[in-house]
Amino acid sequence: MEKPADTRDTADTTAAAAVAKHSKDEASPSPTSTPAKKPRIGSSPRAGSSPAEVAASPGSAPFIADLNPDATIEADDAASDAGYESDSASRASTSICSTVRDYEFENNRRYHRFQEGRYQFPNDEPEQEREDMKHAMIVHLCQGKLHYAPLDHPQKILDVGTGTGIWAIDMGDEYPEADIQGIDLSPIQPQWVPPNVSFMVDDAEAEWLIPPQSLDYIHIRHMTSSIRDWPTLLSRAYRALKPGGWIELQELKFQVKCDDGTLREGNMIQNFYETMESALVHFNVDLLAMRHNKKNVTEAGFIDVTEIPFKIPIGTWPKDPRLKMVGLYNRSMIHDALYGVAARPFTRGLKWTLDELEVYLVDVRKELTDGSQHGYMPFNIVIGQKPS
Repeated sequence: MEKPADTRDTADTTAAAAVAKHSKDEASPSPTSTPAKKPRIGSSPRAGSSPAEVAASPGSAPFIADLNPDATIEADDAASDAGYESDSASRASTSICSTVRDYEFENNRRYHRFQEGRYQFPNDEPEQEREDMKHAMIVHLCQGKLHYAPLDHPQKILDVGTGTGIWAIDMGDEYPEADIQGIDLSPIQPQWVPPNVSFMVDDAEAEWLIPPQSLDYIHIRHMTSSIRDWPTLLSRAYRALKPGGWIELQELKFQVKCDDGTLREGNMIQNFYETMESALVHFNVDLLAMRHNKKNVTEAGFIDVTEIPFKIPIGTWPKDPRLKMVGLYNRSMIHDALYGVAARPFTRGLKWTLDELEVYLVDVRKELTDGSQHGYMPFNIVIGQKPS
């Protein structure tokens, strides 16, 4: 059977189609290529590397050379959106089994039915496309890396909150000898997946049925807006990992930051995040819980805990071509998220009407197109190892 194409290419194709509508009226220089898939050896931190070595080695951690956490991102005075090209192909593999196929509908969007109300955001096709765009954005930011934990021939990997399953599928290609399982409240993963990848509908905050000391690596990404009890989740992850196993948390911080003073007071994107934070309090979710990730991972018992900071621009204002592309992804991802992610929290939590929400979002969308403000969002990766 012919080897299927890397889903990172497919994700970029999906993301490119979604992003195109946000940049079609702006000048586009020559296409910026997306990161090519790298061979497993050398594409991730080497086995046996300590977190200090991971953070200090330019070869293993391009963020040190390319994106100093304390450095100001240089703005492009002639900023414009860049296009990109990518190939796509179908993936031949083994089918996934799932019996949880029921959904509920609200505000013209589709939501999960299993453990109804635990997750406040939609799971329909527009949201799945946005999630795949978010994956492409992070892979582009990390120059093709899927993880920063120094894995040594892992055999069992768990992806918590797998969403569309795209990260798990990419890891299946990266580590064909490993068994990779993704869990999520929504059965929205592909019907056909690689033979070493499987998905299960499950609640990550329920009691884990995974045997103790059975996993080599646990990956948690984009879950800060969903998890209510991080210490309990991390204690269960600790118990499920083998001695020497790794955990990795990759999370956006939903705040707008700026290094050069161009962000205006009353920025509506920041206002949107603050309003969302207030709405999610009604569901016992802390939108900024990621600021405690390093402390929580350490208190769960992990050692060699390392935090790796990034900056994700909002828009195409950076001069650096890679960050310009990342910013285009991010702006498009935020634009496409606004109504879908706000509808339920704002109407149920804050008791807004849909008309009030629509009027409010007009100004937020206008702010997204203002390239004179050089805002960015922090994105932090925390890795930790279970003692041997």
